[in-house]
Amino acid sequence: MFTLALLFIKLQGERSPKGINETIQELFEIIPGDRDQLLERSNSRCRRCAVVGNSGNLKQSQYGQEINNHDFVFRMNKAPTVGFESDVGCKTTHHFVYPESYRELGENVSMVLIPFKTLDLRWVISALTTGTINHTYIPVPRKIKVNKDKILIYHPVFIKYVYDNWLQHHGRYPSTGFLSIIFALHVCDEVDLYGFGADSKGNWHHYWENNPSSGAFRQTGVHDGDFESNITLTLASIDKIRFFKGR
Repeated sequence: MFTLALLFIKLQGERSPKGINETIQELFEIIPGDRDQLLERSNSRCRRCAVVGNSGNLKQSQYGQEINNHDFVFRMNKAPTVGFESDVGCKTTHHFVYPESYRELGENVSMVLIPFKTLDLRWVISALTTGTINHTYIPVPRKIKVNKDKILIYHPVFIKYVYDNWLQHHGRYPSTGFLSIIFALHVCDEVDLYGFGADSKGNWHHYWENNPSSGAFRQTGVHDGDFESNITLTLASIDKIRFFKGR
């Protein structure tokens, strides 16, 4: 467990993670750990997954029905679907979040928590029980309505694997989008990407934003967006994924 604590320290600079052993034990007592259907492998059919990013290139793409036709649909952070169904679809099977990016999810949607710090695990415990944590570095939901049977935790060791082997230490740690892509490559037979990269005018922004010239997140220095994008394009060029760039 000491190695796990060191991983959390490295990810977001926690100098003294409190009670990591107790945190993990308490987490396993609250979340039953039943195997998600996504993790059950079957040789009977091909598993098709859509990873839906949040890029403005989804606007007027009319990808909605294509996305819905996949067996599994992964979304991330605060991405909405209501009002954007024709472009982004309405189906979601798994939603990747961290506390600061959480949004309310549908009843049958599995939440995949990406813990970038020990406090993220403390938060999900609190959000399912006492509701005592409502602030990390910004306000976070005090309580969440996710079914405990529908919660998966992205293992920090796998985050480190992605950072070491895929990103080669570019940026401080991987983005939620990139972690979702690598996750999909490990559990899906076919991976289709929608909503990644810039729009047709070269702007980086979210499809629900009114300001197409926004994209300050690219200047934070936390994630190396260009390096992640180049890896994605390389994967598409060797037919490991299919990359849909909008219309």
